[in-house]
Amino acid sequence: MQEKYININTLKVSEKLSQFISDELLKETDLSVDNFWLGFEKTVNELAPKNKELIKFREDLQKQIDNWHIKNKGNEFNLSEYKKFLTEIGYLKEEGDDFEISTQNVDEEITSIAGPQLVVPVMNARYALNAANARWMSLYDSLYGTDVIEQSEDSVSERYDPLRGEMVIKYGRDFLDKYFPLAGLSWQKITSFAVKYGKFKALKGADIYDLLDENKFIGHRGEADNPSAIILKNNNLHIEILKDSRAFAAQQDHAGISDIILESAVSTICDNEDSVAAVDAEDKIVCYRNWLGLMKGDLKSKFEKEGKLYERKLNPNRSYISKDGKGLKLHGRSLLLVRNVGHLMTNPSIILKDGSEVPEGIMDAFITTAAALHDIKKKTNSRTGSIYIVKPKMHGPDETAFTDLLFSKVEEVLGLPKYTCKIGIMDEERRTSANLKECIRSLKNRVFFINTGFLDRTGDEMHTSMEAGPMIKKGDMKTSKWITAYENNNVDIGLKCGLSGKAQIGKGMWAMPDKMKDMMEQKTGHLKAGANCAWVPSPTAAALHSLHYHEINIFDEQQKIKNREQAKLDDLLTIPTADRPNWSVDEINKEISNSAQTLLGYVVRWIDQGVGCSKVPDINNVGLMEDRATLRISSQHIANWIHHGITTKIQVVEILKDMAKIVDDQNKNDTNYVRMSDNFENSIAFQTACDLVFKGKEQPSGYTEPLLHLNRLTKKSNLN
Repeated sequence: MQEKYININTLKVSEKLSQFISDELLKETDLSVDNFWLGFEKTVNELAPKNKELIKFREDLQKQIDNWHIKNKGNEFNLSEYKKFLTEIGYLKEEGDDFEISTQNVDEEITSIAGPQLVVPVMNARYALNAANARWMSLYDSLYGTDVIEQSEDSVSERYDPLRGEMVIKYGRDFLDKYFPLAGLSWQKITSFAVKYGKFKALKGADIYDLLDENKFIGHRGEADNPSAIILKNNNLHIEILKDSRAFAAQQDHAGISDIILESAVSTICDNEDSVAAVDAEDKIVCYRNWLGLMKGDLKSKFEKEGKLYERKLNPNRSYISKDGKGLKLHGRSLLLVRNVGHLMTNPSIILKDGSEVPEGIMDAFITTAAALHDIKKKTNSRTGSIYIVKPKMHGPDETAFTDLLFSKVEEVLGLPKYTCKIGIMDEERRTSANLKECIRSLKNRVFFINTGFLDRTGDEMHTSMEAGPMIKKGDMKTSKWITAYENNNVDIGLKCGLSGKAQIGKGMWAMPDKMKDMMEQKTGHLKAGANCAWVPSPTAAALHSLHYHEINIFDEQQKIKNREQAKLDDLLTIPTADRPNWSVDEINKEISNSAQTLLGYVVRWIDQGVGCSKVPDINNVGLMEDRATLRISSQHIANWIHHGITTKIQVVEILKDMAKIVDDQNKNDTNYVRMSDNFENSIAFQTACDLVFKGKEQPSGYTEPLLHLNRLTKKSNLN
């Protein structure tokens, strides 16, 4: 459907977007529609050329790096010469004096409560509400419904399995014994509990026992002598022990405990970027409207499940009586952050006076911040009056400085105090990793978060060094020298810049939502690596991962890490090329098949259905929570192997066709699914996947967005 535009000053603005901004976004704010557009127009006219310059500088650097590798082909790689060259062209910046960040007015969920972080596609209101409400999750449900508790024959049936229920109760009691021990008694043996004179008392018959650490008792709900809930705290995370005689679990429990509620997703990134397929004004408005609803607190989602109608809305705060008898509340929802897009993409929602599309990052900055004006008044999300913007895909300090400038302009136009907008730096581009200290310096009054992301960062690693030679296998990347240096460098620099106790240092996603047992065994690694938040794929995963933060005091861990030897730039810049690879044809085809299947499984839903994040089965039918980053690594890897003659375009086309048949079969139960293998030539999704690979070398920084957006717009116009 052709976009209808209206003229606003020198801009052409989508009629739908203009209406959304005047009728919804700015309603009940102190900002007039005219002043919004005047400020937006002035800023975009000033900053769009700067944005273009930054993108052009990326392209210029890439050409110079390609030429350097071509010129030095056949010579032994000389790291000191390479570093000298990168410095000369402005890729590596001189590192300045040590400093510490000075970000002010940051919520405790960022500064002092370490815990799981969800990332949710903001385009889906129901998912966004589920994530926001995942601050408090049932341990019993999270255990009962996952593989953490071993399955029996009965446990796969619809009926409640009492044996599985017993195992869940035991797990809960073991958890309490470990982190909230009683003096002289196991939680397994209590028969009741009460609150006396502001202290928690566990009872076994007539005998009374105290908590070993009485400071862990925070308060209760209900009558003191027969409370309905006890609130405890460990490592700044709360738990609630519930008593409800009507619940299944309580009937099996000699103390009448019905559940243990865990403080789980402490923060959530509401994502406008890699997990959404938003290509035009219609799509962007869906994202913006949902974020606005979250900021106003009135977002609702109605849906049908098994013939029943449900309505989701934001959970209220949780009331309790403190140990000194005061009525208090715990925050009922995850602290919400919003991820904007990076600097690369433009969007047809607004056309500038020179006829070009608006830089999407500038549009996101204004509209997502304006939505948060409602929260600034109410303080239901940020109680400190901050707005948390996660900014991805920035390359080096010039681009982070541009982000600082952009949000200074946004604050001026929207009438906000300077530095209201806090910025999260996603360390997922090689030039940012190599200059991380200077990137943080440019945002030292705003930075509230840094994190690492394996998929995007590996994609950029391969694209930057495309001409250096054939890359090692994808699976070998995780144990390569550069990735270890990258992960350690992020934490080392973060701690050196004073982020501990002031900001989040994050680690990446556990991508297998059905493999919670494995997650419980492996994801403590992120805490031991120094992360005070780490990404999880679901509210259930958040509940289970929160147990790791009871086990490890991350702030103590960070103090230990400060004393280790800092990661080396030389290791970070070590290019992961394969040394004289002698892979068999089978090995090569297996590697390409793996990448091709993942790529097709994601692309087909993105292009045909506009789904930016979903559980995509891999080649072994293991469901992986995938977003757009998975395409970048897969497409760049195959493109690199074709470029260096490890495989050929003809071989890859055949593999893509074979994998398309597998993906079609994996999606056979989806009534909205359009098969690719019935007509390869006319399947826009299949052709997009081919383009991502065969045009991968030419894509800016190896990004997949330009081709995805182009082809999704074509698909949408065909559907209309």
